[in-house]
Amino acid sequence: MQLRRLAAHILLASATALSASAFAFDGWKLESATAIPGKNSAWDYVSLDAANNHLFIGRRGNGLQVFDIASGKVIKVIGNTASDSANGALLIPAFDLGLSYNENGTLTPFKLSTLEAQADLKLGEELDSAHYDPATQRVVVNMAAGADGTELIVLQIPSLQKVGTIKVSAKKPEHAEADGKGNFYLASRDENAVYRLDTKELKVTAKWPTPGCAQTNGLAIDSARDRIFVGCRGSATVKPSFQVLNGQTGAVIYTAEIGGGNDDVVYDPDLRRIFLANGVNAVLNVFEQVDADTYKPVEALGTQAGVRTMAMHPKTKKIYAVTAEGSADYAKKITTSVSPYYANTFFADKFFVLTYSK
Repeated sequence: MQLRRLAAHILLASATALSASAFAFDGWKLESATAIPGKNSAWDYVSLDAANNHLFIGRRGNGLQVFDIASGKVIKVIGNTASDSANGALLIPAFDLGLSYNENGTLTPFKLSTLEAQADLKLGEELDSAHYDPATQRVVVNMAAGADGTELIVLQIPSLQKVGTIKVSAKKPEHAEADGKGNFYLASRDENAVYRLDTKELKVTAKWPTPGCAQTNGLAIDSARDRIFVGCRGSATVKPSFQVLNGQTGAVIYTAEIGGGNDDVVYDPDLRRIFLANGVNAVLNVFEQVDADTYKPVEALGTQAGVRTMAMHPKTKKIYAVTAEGSADYAKKITTSVSPYYANTFFADKFFVLTYSK
C-alpha cells in the first residue's frame, strides 16, 4: 500500500512538473538595439528575408531600407522608394521577388538576390500594404478606401498583371494572410470583423464579426489547425485583446487582454507561440498554443513605445522590430484615435532596429 501511495505521489509530482514546464516563462529579452542614421522616423512594416539576412524596413520618407542583420548596417535603399514613401515590403522568395508597397499608390518590384529595383507599377493614388497567396500565386493590394468601401487589387505573379479586384465594405482593411489552401483572411479595423476571401474566384466567401474585439487589426493564421489569431486595439469602452477564431466557421474560441495599440501578430508553428506587438503600451504579449482550442498567456515583455510591427527569423527565432525616440508635440496634429499622446515628432539619428531573443 505504501509503495502504491509513493508511486502515486511520484506520478502526481511528475505530472505537475510537466504541466508547469508546458506553461513555463519563456524569458524573451532585448538582445541589441542598433541606431540607423536619418532625420525622418516615420515607418510602418518590417519583413525578413532569412536566406539573405536582410531586414526590409518601410521607413516612408527614407524609403525601403535594407538592413543587414549580420553587419548591423543599412546596405541599400531600394529604387525610388524614398520619394515614393515606402510602407514596407512583400517578399516572395520562390520568384526571387520583392515588392515595396508605397504610400503614393505604386509598387516597386525588385530582386531579392541583387536588390536591384525595376520600374514602379502605378495602381492608384494611395495604398497601404500588399499580401501574397501562394495557392493562386496572386498578390492582394490594400488600396485607399472610397466612400463605400475598398477595392482590393489582385495581381498575378510573376507577371504583375492585374487580374481583377475584390470589393469589401471595410474602409480600413488591415493585416491579411493566406492559408495556402485557397483561403485568404483579412482584418477589418473599422468593422470589427474578419473577411475570408477567395483570390481565385475574386470574391468574399465569409465575413465574421469579432465580438468583444474593438479595432480588429493584426492577424496571423495557423493553417494546419484552421485557426485565425487576431490582435484587437480596443476602444474607450472595450479593452485591447487577443482573439482566436475558427477558420472554417469564424467562431470565437479564446479571448485574453493584451497591451494597447496592437499592429502586428506573429505565429510560430515550431514554438507554438503567438506574439502580439502593442506599440502604445510598449508590451509584447506571448501566448502558448496548447492545442487548437486551448491557449495560455506565457509572458508580457516590456518593449519601447512604437514597437508595433515585427518579423521573426524562422530558424534562430529572433524577433526584429523597429522604433524611434519621439515626443507628442501638442502644437501639431496628434493621431488621437491611436493615443492622446501618440508621438508626432521624432529626433534625428534616434531610429533603432531592436533584436529580441531568448
